[in-house]
Parts: sequence; structure tokens; C-alpha cells
Amino acid sequence: MALVVAQEVPTSSSMAVPHGPAGVGKARRRMCLQLRDDGVADTVIDDAVLILSELLSNACKHGRPLGDAPAGDGDVRAAWRVDPCGRLVVEVTDGGGPTRPAPATPSVTAHGGRGLNIITALADDWGVRDEVPGEVTVWAVVHGDVHDPDAGHRRDDFAARVTAPTVSGMSGPEFVDAFDHLD
Repeated sequence: MALVVAQEVPTSSSMAVPHGPAGVGKARRRMCLQLRDDGVADTVIDDAVLILSELLSNACKHGRPLGDAPAGDGDVRAAWRVDPCGRLVVEVTDGGGPTRPAPATPSVTAHGGRGLNIITALADDWGVRDEVPGEVTVWAVVHGDVHDPDAGHRRDDFAARVTAPTVSGMSGPEFVDAFDHLD
């Protein structure tokens, strides 16, 4: 008689995404379907998809494509995996840019600059790897254990993890006037 031991195989995926907005939706859909098929909670999937979108947007806006392709051509690499411990890790690798990825402090009216702050708020951890010449990988641990029964619940400290920019020197009527041009 043979004894068969079931072992959970980690879920992983990696794909080339065009350097530009064209492939972001395809990557999000693929991630969503794969994680849903693997039984990951919808709220964890929502966070993972948003993090993937932010990382891909940053790679296309601030990084070069992998290899020698000019900006707008070529690809970046998106990857995600649930490791044997249940951690969901999302990574995006590009050809690097003029600066190392770091959270910004955008003004209240800025049209961008909040991506890494969103990732900081949603992820358990994130960071940058740039040991491979010509490649920069930004990674995020979306959830420490997707198999945990509480994995689908929002964190109690979510609001504390997001720091809003301060509005200094603009009190009273001047603050309201700052938005007049938006009518």
C-alpha cells in the first residue's frame, strides 16, 4: 500500500508586461483570476491588484524597460507568489531609473506621487532590490498569511499607516481660495 501525502504547492506567476499602460489591465485580470481560483480572500486580492497596478504604473513612469529597449517599447516583469508560509508577495522589475524608488510627499492638489504611500498603507512590508545590473525590483508582501481565517479583514491600523500631507500656512478663507481654479 502506498501512502500519498498531499503537499500544498505554492502559487506563482510571472509575466512580461509592455512598458506602458497597455498591459496593466491584463496583468491585473490574470492576478485576480489566479488568486481567486486559489482561494485567496477577495479583500486580499483587491489589495494585491491595487499594489500591482501602482508598481506597474511607477515602473512605466519612472523606470526604463528591461534590456536595451527605449522607453515606451520593451517590457517590465510582473510576478506574484504565495510562498509555502502563505505570504503573498508581489514584485515588479524594470530597467531602473534616475532615482531609487522612495515614497513622496505630494501636495494636496498634486495629480500623482501617492503610489508608494498607498503600498505602505496596504502591504505588510515592501522594499527595493537592485543587486542585478540593469534591473530594479520593487516588492511588497501583501499579506503575511493568506490562509489565515482573518486574511480577508482590513487591518485596524490602516488609517494610521497613511500619512496625509500637511496643509500649513493655509487656514481660513485662503485655504478655500486655493481650490477656486478647479470649478
